Amino acid sequence: MADAESFRNLIGGQNVPAASGATFENRNPADSSDLIGRFADSGPEDVARAVAAAKEALPGWRVLPAPKRGEILFRAAEMLARRKEDFARDMTREMGKVLPETLGDVQEAIDMTYYMAGEGRRQFGQTTPSEFVRKFQMSVRSPVGIAGLVTPWNFPMAIPSWKMMPALVLGNTLVIKPAPDTPLSTVNLLRVLEKAGLPPGVVNMVTGGGEAGAALVSHEAVGVVSFTGSTATGRKVSEAAARLFKHCHLEMGGKNVLMVMDDADLELAVDGALWGGFGTSGQRCTAASRIVLHKTVYAEFAEAFVARAKKLRVGNGLATGIEMGPLINEAQLAKVESYVKIGQEEGAKLLCGGARMAGAAHARGHFYEPTVFGDCTSAMRLSREEIFGPVVSLIPVASLDEAIEVGNSVEYGLSAAIYTRDVNKAFRAMNEMDTGIFYVNAPTIGAETHLPFGGTKNTGNGHREACIQALDVFSEWKSIYIDYSGSLQRAQMD
Repeated sequence: MADAESFRNLIGGQNVPAASGATFENRNPADSSDLIGRFADSGPEDVARAVAAAKEALPGWRVLPAPKRGEILFRAAEMLARRKEDFARDMTREMGKVLPETLGDVQEAIDMTYYMAGEGRRQFGQTTPSEFVRKFQMSVRSPVGIAGLVTPWNFPMAIPSWKMMPALVLGNTLVIKPAPDTPLSTVNLLRVLEKAGLPPGVVNMVTGGGEAGAALVSHEAVGVVSFTGSTATGRKVSEAAARLFKHCHLEMGGKNVLMVMDDADLELAVDGALWGGFGTSGQRCTAASRIVLHKTVYAEFAEAFVARAKKLRVGNGLATGIEMGPLINEAQLAKVESYVKIGQEEGAKLLCGGARMAGAAHARGHFYEPTVFGDCTSAMRLSREEIFGPVVSLIPVASLDEAIEVGNSVEYGLSAAIYTRDVNKAFRAMNEMDTGIFYVNAPTIGAETHLPFGGTKNTGNGHREACIQALDVFSEWKSIYIDYSGSLQRAQMD
C-alpha cells in the first residue's frame, strides 16, 4: 500500500461508506507520518444495515451443509497461508508489534481456520439409550443466528478468526466491529473469505469506535455477542446483552503471574520472563506483568533480567533486529506513564526504564522503555492492576505457598506459570492457581488453537475460545426424541 487507501464498510457483499460520510485515519504507531488508510466511522444506522444484511443471508447459509461451509473455510486457510507475509507486514504497520510476532498472529488465524474447517464434518452430538423400547434419541447443534463480534487491536487477525470461524462453520451469520486502531487486518481477513466463496451478507463489517460497538451489542436481532477487551467495557457489554437475554461471551483482562522457585533454571526463567513481559510491548492479556521470585534467587534473577531488558532493541517492527515495537497509541502511552508514576509513589524501586524513548528513531512513534520495578508487594496497584504495557513488577516471596497466595490475590484469572525442577511443586501450583491457563517452565503466553483459551474470575464469564469449546459460544443444543413404537410412552412415568 504505497498510497493511503480509503476503506468502506462491508455490508451485504458491498463496500459502502458510513451513512454519515465520516471517516477516521489509521496511522502507524511507530511512525505517525505513515498514513495506512482512511476507514468508515460508523454509527447505529450502519450497524442496523449490517445486521439486516446478516439476517437476510442467514436462511441460506444455515441450510448449506456444514461440510460445505467447512470447505469454504479450508480454501480461506490456504489463501491466508499464501499471503501470510503480506498480511503480517500490514499488521506491523498498523499495530506496531515486530514482524516475527505478526507472522505468528497471521499463523494463528491460519491454524484456527484450518481447525474449524474440519469441524464442518465433526459437529458431534450425543446418542443415548432411551428408557423405552422402539425409541431413539440424540442431540445436535444448531446455530444461534446472528453473531455480533467486537474485537481488540492487539491480535487484529488472530482474535477475529477465533470468533468468526466457529460462528461460520456452525451456520451463523455475523457482523464484526474491529478495533479502530487496527481495522486493516480484519479487512484482509474478510477479503480472503470473500475470495474463498463466502456468500454475500454472511460476514459483514462496520468500522468505527464505541458508538458502533454499543449499537451492535444492543441490537435486538443479534443473538450472540462475543467481546474481547477490558473488564470495564466487558461489564457494560454483559449488562447490555443481559437486558435482551443474548448469549454473551467475554474475554477480558489479566494480571498474570510467573513464579520462579528456588530450584528453577534461572537462565530459562529469565528468557521466559523477558518474552512474557515485553513481547507485544506488554500489550497482551496474557503478559507476564508480575514475576514472583523466591527470595533466595531474587537478587540473581533481578540482575540478569534487568540487564537483558536494558539491551532490548526497541523500534519500528519492520526493521531488522528489532525486538520490541511501540505502544498502540498516545492514550496507551499516557496510561503506562501514569502507572510508572504510581509505582514510584507506592515505593517500588525502579530498576530500569520508566520513560518515553527519545531520539530520531523514536520521535514519531509511541515508544516506551522496557521497565522493571523491584521490591514490589502484592498490595501495590502496580502489582494488581492491568497496565497493558512494558512494565514488569518483581515480588519477593519466602515459599511456594506464598507464591501461590500472591498469584491468586488479583481480580483476574487468565494465565499463570511456574519455573521449577520439582514435579511436586509444579503439580501443586497447577492445581491451586485459579487461572484458566497454566504453564510449567514456560512463560504465561503461547496458547495454541487446539486447547480452550480463557480465564476465571474477572477475566471472563465462563466461556472459552479456540478448540471445540468455541462451538459452545455460537450454538444451541437441540435434543431430539423419535418414538417409533406406535404408542404413547411417557418419560419417567411408564
